[in-house]
Amino acid sequence: MALTAGIVGLPNVGKSTLFNAITKSSAVTPQNPPSPID
Repeated sequence: MALTAGIVGLPNVGKSTLFNAITKSSAVTPQNPPSPID
């Protein structure tokens, strides 16, 4: 049986860190500067 899951959240809250911890891999994360919120 296949399992499909998704990780959803706001920017800069640790989604890639969680993914890396679960999969024991190293996902590449872009180093974009934060955008201003008006």
